[in-house]
Amino acid sequence: MSSFEEAETEETVTCLHLTFYHPGQGEKMMFRCLDFCQRQQLRADDTAKFGRDPSLCSYSLADTRVSRIQFSLQFYRKLHTSEYGFEIKNLSKKTKLTVDQTELGYLNKIDLPWKCIICFGDYQILAEIQEGEAVDYFETHLHLAEAPILQERCLPSLQPIPENGISPSFPLCQGKSPTEIDENEL
Repeated sequence: MSSFEEAETEETVTCLHLTFYHPGQGEKMMFRCLDFCQRQQLRADDTAKFGRDPSLCSYSLADTRVSRIQFSLQFYRKLHTSEYGFEIKNLSKKTKLTVDQTELGYLNKIDLPWKCIICFGDYQILAEIQEGEAVDYFETHLHLAEAPILQERCLPSLQPIPENGISPSFPLCQGKSPTEIDENEL
């Protein structure tokens, strides 16, 4: 047998890609504590915590408006399958966390979809799971977005609707306002 045949099979590693955006990232430098250069490996039983306190969090955001621990991500194996996933839990008592269209209050948790947008305050994080086979560890790979993720991905932004119910993005035809017509007049 050749050494190629005797070599152990290389297993792939589940990797969570996280792309960060904040409108003030240029002047406030809130991402200065994050390592965007290389993948970081974590043990499968570690909980990846994100927040302001570097002594408690694996991923620290330098912003006083962020909770000491904002949220956590837990790697797990899905029941009766060989698939792996992540569970996201909001650990902030003051700030709600939104995963796509699902709002999480304090201590609420859900499974992280394979591709989603996590929002809290002015922060937008695009999360994408790259599946792997390794059971003892997973990796994270951080990226920095230049433009807002919500606009870039063509996902609906949660813009307030004025009380008159008319959205400024849908201009009225020829400046006329809607009028009520009796069905018998048609």
